[in-house]
Amino acid sequence: MGFLAGKRALVIGVASNRSIAWGIAAAMHREGAQLAFTFQNEKLKTRVEKLAGDCGSNLCLPCDLEHDADIAQLFDKLATTWDGLDILVHSAAFAPREELSGDFVEVTTREGSRIAHDVSSYSLTALGRAARRMMRGRNGAILSLSYMGSVRAMPNYNVMGLAKASLEANIRYMAYTLGPDGIRVNGISAGPIRTLAAAGIADFRKMLDHVEQNAPLRKNVTIEEVGNAAAFLCSDLASGITGEITYVDAGFSIVGMSGYSQHHDP
Repeated sequence: MGFLAGKRALVIGVASNRSIAWGIAAAMHREGAQLAFTFQNEKLKTRVEKLAGDCGSNLCLPCDLEHDADIAQLFDKLATTWDGLDILVHSAAFAPREELSGDFVEVTTREGSRIAHDVSSYSLTALGRAARRMMRGRNGAILSLSYMGSVRAMPNYNVMGLAKASLEANIRYMAYTLGPDGIRVNGISAGPIRTLAAAGIADFRKMLDHVEQNAPLRKNVTIEEVGNAAAFLCSDLASGITGEITYVDAGFSIVGMSGYSQHHDP
């Protein structure tokens, strides 16, 4: 029996079998959780439904995170099948592609900033508010995904770095507010992973190569490794952890001198 047996988890953000959200869903399924999924639009519906089926789930509901009505309808529909919710996974972020390349000051716009913060940060608050009634008193867990660009300036990450910094503050404020309801809120700051979303960041291949060469573990992390950490953080094994950002990045975030080569005696 897995350590998430009996838990019900809603996973938001699966777009393909390369998505971090899919790595999380697969790990939670392996550990015994019942899963529900969302899809953003009709283009993604069939793909997400197939992946949901791979987890033994037929709960696949529409939700565009930019619309409060969609979020409200999502939980109204979910409540017709489930009488409670234990886990909410928020793995959604977006910024206009043209703002994820080049000179940050020159390419960042007011509208681009609004979109990035709305989808990548505010949507977590909106989901938490809508999910609260189903999660209250169940020792539930909310989890979101961040990146080191929230605390360090990264080439081409640009406005998404600001949005992720907002997301991490959001996680802390939500943890403080929802704690009395028995709901924990945490984040994972994953290393770079080749996903559909990452494809929009210029020179992403160079980021992957740099991490692989300089991280203490000399590798990039996988969606499976992020999924395992997520499953733990959303389980009762992590019942004393809330408001934290956990790095799953092969140790890259601790390195202070990139390119430094250690030589070991044979």
